[in-house]
Amino acid sequence: METEVCVKDLMDTTTMKYSKCTCFFRIFIIWAISSWFRRGPSTPDPNTPAGAPRLPSRNLFPKDTLMDLYVFISQEEVFSDFNNTDALFWFHRDLVYGDWTTGEDGDGCYQQYKELDIPEKVQHNGSLYMHVYFTKSGFHPDPKRKGQYRRLATVHSTKMLNKFKRRKFLKTKNLLTGETEADPEMIKRAESHGPVEIISHWHPNLTINMVDDHTAWVKGSVPPPLDQYVKFDAVSGDYYPIVYFNDYWNLQKDYYPINETLTKLPLRLNYCPLSLWRWQLYAAQNARSPWNFLPEDTYEQSDEDQDSVKVALLETNPYLLGLTIVVSIVHSIFEFLAFKNDIQFWNSRQSLEGLSVRSIIFGVFQSLVVLLYILDNETNFVVQVSVFIGLLIDLWKITKVMDVRLDRENKIAGVIPRIVFKDKSTYVQSSTKIYDDMAFKYLSWLLYPLFGCYAVYSLLYVEHKGWYSWVLGMLYGFLLTFGFITMTPQLFINYKMKSVAHLPWRMLTYKALNTFIDDLFAFVIKMPMMYRIGCLRDDVVFFIYLYQRWIYRVDPNRVNEFGTSGVDHTQNSTPEAANAVAVMDKPEGEKKND
Repeated sequence: METEVCVKDLMDTTTMKYSKCTCFFRIFIIWAISSWFRRGPSTPDPNTPAGAPRLPSRNLFPKDTLMDLYVFISQEEVFSDFNNTDALFWFHRDLVYGDWTTGEDGDGCYQQYKELDIPEKVQHNGSLYMHVYFTKSGFHPDPKRKGQYRRLATVHSTKMLNKFKRRKFLKTKNLLTGETEADPEMIKRAESHGPVEIISHWHPNLTINMVDDHTAWVKGSVPPPLDQYVKFDAVSGDYYPIVYFNDYWNLQKDYYPINETLTKLPLRLNYCPLSLWRWQLYAAQNARSPWNFLPEDTYEQSDEDQDSVKVALLETNPYLLGLTIVVSIVHSIFEFLAFKNDIQFWNSRQSLEGLSVRSIIFGVFQSLVVLLYILDNETNFVVQVSVFIGLLIDLWKITKVMDVRLDRENKIAGVIPRIVFKDKSTYVQSSTKIYDDMAFKYLSWLLYPLFGCYAVYSLLYVEHKGWYSWVLGMLYGFLLTFGFITMTPQLFINYKMKSVAHLPWRMLTYKALNTFIDDLFAFVIKMPMMYRIGCLRDDVVFFIYLYQRWIYRVDPNRVNEFGTSGVDHTQNSTPEAANAVAVMDKPEGEKKND
């Protein structure tokens, strides 16, 4: 179980690093786009004569408007029971729109706390809604009160307080004994509800923000995702104040399920003004594109990934956090450069002398195992795409180090053409193949016993969903633990050939820098010990490469990746060859005389 937990933590750590880097990029880009569109010209309205431009609108609540706040809690999504005093959760009179100095702490914020009785329907996955009304002072939100209700003086917004989350049951067991360490109650629920159960969850904190904004928005020109919150009046053309329910800092781990054992639901509401700039940042983070093709559970994984970013923002030292952000960006740049140089190196490579082809083939197997494992464990979509792209690159490398062709004469089952792999001549005719085979022979003496011991350990002490999951989990855990050994054949070839000129040093350098950056992350972010050991051993292997580069100086006789060397071979040729070259260099008239 410990190994499986470490493997899952490792994949979560990888996702978190991507999330932290993209989080701040996403905030900045959306804010910049929003600012650009707000400065842009108004969009012509086809409904107006001659396509006249729309006029800028204004906020229906001017600065310093006195407001009354009504908060109702109900099971109905559309609220109309204004006379029910039990539904009124909070009433606050004479709030000042855009005031940042009043309140209990002098920041314009107010708070209300109550414990709600749980209706029976809500205990059985029902929904609970909060209906918030802001009215100008002296008005009431009930449309039935003719003398006290005014449409342009009332702002209304609704939010579902509970959150439905998927809980997945992983039916794992010891494949030999059939026993499991899972909770018997969870096993019963898995049998009755299936592998996935939808459960209502509750968080006791929520903030109601009134955005302090008087921008002259133009209807139809509000950039996304801000257009989801700016509501225009159909008659006057002006817009209502923006009410934003801020739950950004509510961590997913703080939600707890609503069930029959609960009798009360605590709810603490905060009212606070919010600046336009901060609102744009929050809206950018909570935005979800309507064209997104990802399934809903992917968003749940994304929310859990962002928890790590939020915890880092809340708990990490600001200077260390700033350094981490910069390093995250540099990590992404180095990763892109390593990818680019790796493609360029193999695309322009003419000779395979000095390169371990067997390591590349083993790398394809390793990438395939990792992909199948994360698909079997339903890992984050970002990680799945990253691993899949890596597998495609490894498969492309096979076509560069081997001759691949389709044998249409000897078809599989008489239908499917057979794929034939053959070593390239530059690899077979060099001493590299001998050293490569020798390195893997010595390596097998170490790997096979370790593989057998790890397989027995995984079968005896780790629970699995089935034999297929055991094979994938065992292979993945083995590669994660001992996969660095597959980097040693290239070291052996370098040692035998006494040269490192054939290596893609740019790509190796970028990957090594990323490994050093991972070491820095190990001090900032909570990581499994296996991942930290993995970073350390990769550093050790790279330092061995550097040591080989230092002791094996540049050999001018060495053929580089373009098939050329730094030596003029005509100086060392025989007299006969020199005469032949001289004859070839003679003018055409002299050749005829000869």
